[in-house]
Amino acid sequence: MNTLVDATLIAADNALRTLLAPHRAARPTPQPPAELAAQTAALSDGERRLSGALMRVNHVGEICAQALYTGQAYAARLGRRGTPAERERTARHLEAAAQDETDHLAWCQQRLDELGERRSLLCPLWYAGAFAIGVAAGLAGRGVSLGFVVETERQVEAHLDGHLDRLPPQDHASRAIVQQMKEDEIRHARDALHAGGVELPAPVRWAMRAAAKVMTTVAHRI
Repeated sequence: MNTLVDATLIAADNALRTLLAPHRAARPTPQPPAELAAQTAALSDGERRLSGALMRVNHVGEICAQALYTGQAYAARLGRRGTPAERERTARHLEAAAQDETDHLAWCQQRLDELGERRSLLCPLWYAGAFAIGVAAGLAGRGVSLGFVVETERQVEAHLDGHLDRLPPQDHASRAIVQQMKEDEIRHARDALHAGGVELPAPVRWAMRAAAKVMTTVAHRI
C-alpha cells in the first residue's frame, strides 16, 4: 500500500481520529501501587491546576507523537529510498509505536477529565506542525527517520522525568500514568535504534529541543 491515494487516506484517517474521535486505549490505565493509592489525599486547587497543566502538556505531546509517526509513515510509503517492502516495513514499525502513543493519549485525556481540566486549544496547530516535521524526517530515509524517533523519545523521556519531579507528591494517579509513558518511550527509542536508527547531527537535536520548549511552554497555559 504505497500509492499517493492510499497513503493520504491513511494519514487523513489518523489525523481525524487523533483530533476528533474519543481516544480508546488498548491497555488499562496505569494505577499506583495499592499502598500509595490508599495514601492519596485530595489535591488543593493549586495542586490540581498544576497537575492539569502538566497533563495537558503531556496530552499535547501525544498529539504531536501521533502526527510525527503518521507523517514519517506517510513519507516512508511515498519515498524512493529502499524497496517497496522496506518502505512498508518502516511505515508499519512507526505505526506500531504509534499504538502505544494512542494509549498515552487516552490516559492523558482521562486524567485531564478527572482533574476537571481541558486539553490545549491549539491541538490542530500542534498536529499540523508535527506532521510536517515527520514528513521531512521520513523523506530523509529509513536510518534518519528511525534516528529521529530515537532522539524524540530520548527527549520525551527527559521531559517526563521533569514532570515526575514537578507533579504534586500525592498525585499518585498522574504519576502512575507518567511513569508508564516514560517506560514506553524508553522502549520505543531502543527499538528504533536496533531497527537501524542513526545519530542525528547536533544542530538537528538542538532544533528539536527548541521546538519542544516552545510547545511545552505554550501548552502549559493554552
